[in-house]
Amino acid sequence: MGNGGDIGRAWKKRLALKRQNCNADEILIFDEASIYKRGAYWHFRMWLNNERKYARKSLRTRSKTTAIEKGKEAYLEIFANRKMGKTYFSLNTKEGVNHYLEHRKKDVESGLIVKGRHATIKTHLQHFLDFIGKDTKLKELERIDCEDYFYERMKKSKNNVKQVTIQNEQSTINSCMKFLFRNNETHFEAFDFKKLPKVDRNNEAIRRATFTNEEYKRIYKALRTYCAKSNKKIDEDERLTREIVRHYILIASSSGLRVGEQRQLRWSDVDIERRKTNGTQRILAKIRVRAETSKVRNSRVFYCRGGEHFERLKELTQHENSNALIFSIDGEETLSKRTVLYHFHKIIELAEIEDREARDLVPYSLRHFMITQRIMSGLNFKQIADMCGTSVMQIERTYYHLNDEIRLTNALADYKRNDDGTIEPI
Repeated sequence: MGNGGDIGRAWKKRLALKRQNCNADEILIFDEASIYKRGAYWHFRMWLNNERKYARKSLRTRSKTTAIEKGKEAYLEIFANRKMGKTYFSLNTKEGVNHYLEHRKKDVESGLIVKGRHATIKTHLQHFLDFIGKDTKLKELERIDCEDYFYERMKKSKNNVKQVTIQNEQSTINSCMKFLFRNNETHFEAFDFKKLPKVDRNNEAIRRATFTNEEYKRIYKALRTYCAKSNKKIDEDERLTREIVRHYILIASSSGLRVGEQRQLRWSDVDIERRKTNGTQRILAKIRVRAETSKVRNSRVFYCRGGEHFERLKELTQHENSNALIFSIDGEETLSKRTVLYHFHKIIELAEIEDREARDLVPYSLRHFMITQRIMSGLNFKQIADMCGTSVMQIERTYYHLNDEIRLTNALADYKRNDDGTIEPI
């Protein structure tokens, strides 16, 4: 009994001391927190022992009753975050952005992105700072704080900025937020941007969902940089993974295989043949797509260029078993879609392909590229449909706009008359 009385007296004494530390106009709501009036509005403060300072915030109310309730909510939120190891005081947004930009400089040094891409990221984040305020504390940000980003950017630019540009900015902003979240500088990892109306998905969309010849040349060059042996910052496992993805891209763009078909290819499905045409020896791949791996559940056999890519990949992976999966480190487990997609995006970024997010550029885009190239080279739709395991109707429906491009090319071409009287473009 005496013991309980001692504890009770000690508690009252402690509480009295706490109250003595409070100003006369303060109301103690918890042992470490109080509310007080400043002007017409109530404010909250809480002593953070680990950070040795007070957390303060405006409760934005004139009502004492409402202030008490809001104060309790603020206390419980801070208490819960402290339990999870989160600090209250944080970097401001400018400091956070600079921290992220320094992090991305390492990607420039390692060859993952070029200096021009880093400059673009910096520009995107400057627009973010202009919108959110460079002195805003990161820990004070909420998911919905950027809901009106698109409209404010359009307003500020007087509608002189493309929708896809703003979408790319939003993507960069959330990449920065994810980095800061991993470093415990924010309470969430991405803003909830307001969903924008889809860009018109007509003929132009089909064209944008693949690559131009110039873009593919840049990708081809970027593949070498991405897998360069001079890059000492990656280990052998990472280097082999990059090489597999590199050859995945090269083979996809020459074969037109669907993602699922290609990922499930085994060495027993591929034969390498050397054929001489017009005095030039070409290394071809004879590919068998099994029905169980095909989207349409039909088997097919076709030839494509790029047999040398298969040869080089086999040399790199050193798979001895003919039943081994081709796009695999050990031959037993294929690279995951996530892994392929991750490295694909890194390579596309390194190649500085514009508007890549808005164009929905994914590994499947390589199939679009191959089909487009074959159509423009003069193959008819039936030949392409047989190679790609689809219908002539589907090819016509998806790529019909290319017919007009071919007609236009023919119309603008110069012509010559052959000895036999026939006329052809030159």
